[in-house]
Amino acid sequence: MIELDNKKILVTFLMHLGDLILITPFIHALRKAAPNAYITILVDDKLKDVVMFNPNLNQVITIDKKGRDNTVISLMKCAKDLSSQKFDAIINLHPNERCSFICAFTKTAFRTGTSHAIFRWQWDKYIKLNRSLHAADMYLEVLKELGVKNSDNNGLEIFPSNAHFEEADNFWRLNGVKSDDKLIGFNIGSAVITKRWASERFAKVADILATEGYKIIFFGGTMDIGMVNEAVSCMRTRAIVATGSFSIGALAAAMRRCSLIITNDSGPMHVAISQKVPIVALYGPSNPKLYGPYTKNAIIVKADPACSGCEKGMKHTCDDLQCMKRLTVEQVVKASEKMLNKKD
Repeated sequence: MIELDNKKILVTFLMHLGDLILITPFIHALRKAAPNAYITILVDDKLKDVVMFNPNLNQVITIDKKGRDNTVISLMKCAKDLSSQKFDAIINLHPNERCSFICAFTKTAFRTGTSHAIFRWQWDKYIKLNRSLHAADMYLEVLKELGVKNSDNNGLEIFPSNAHFEEADNFWRLNGVKSDDKLIGFNIGSAVITKRWASERFAKVADILATEGYKIIFFGGTMDIGMVNEAVSCMRTRAIVATGSFSIGALAAAMRRCSLIITNDSGPMHVAISQKVPIVALYGPSNPKLYGPYTKNAIIVKADPACSGCEKGMKHTCDDLQCMKRLTVEQVVKASEKMLNKKD
């Protein structure tokens, strides 16, 4: 076992947006366990906003994993550069090949966490991830395996910068949003097709809530523009479209302004949760017990009865998508109104 305090620690994690946000409780708990450590994290460059201004980190290092650094030579150079920093310990939090490769070739006194099977023999303490836990708790369990008894944390955390808040404020001003307006945000996209609820159903929910005095705002990335345009074209009321307009940090800052976010299971859902915004989350083929909203301030809506084809977890392809088709507008509106009327 290694004493973590007063050490130089490198945490490595090169997964997707939602996954990265789900390790922020781990970062918080690591800092509490090692208040005098120098903690560095290695992440994908396009996701750096998630951790760049996190006060529990001393340094953020990035690579462009699908771009300029997507070669063995680049990964070797990354490992060489990291070796020069003389880390006392490396904690790898995901067993993908790229991350495991970098960790295996980075010189360090102690290499721990999880690993791809090819490189596992180089780990001083290999820790198998407990995939029966919620993902955020699964990463916290790594600290327990390293002897950390207190894993208390503040849940998911992203810390937008002043520039991010200014970017969001400028958007609201340009779109005529006033300080006393009540906003409901929608995130209707997902990288996984089977997780997407129909655009026209989101439009019906948006119209109902708009008649109750809320302004409607559509979030999401550039890949979601087509779905959002389809939804807006089905609406009887006016919506504000921010799809593809924000960096991750500014998205977090903008979402903080909302009274509620209605969302598919996706990375932006976790962004909203990091800003302590109430959530209504629509779930079909994925298991909310493992990757659901890491907050008590959420309602999960699923088809009733559950689709037998999706009961056991993620399906990336499906012949009929009954798990999402049987999820109704009425269910989502009811859950949304319950969250909006909820008293703290």
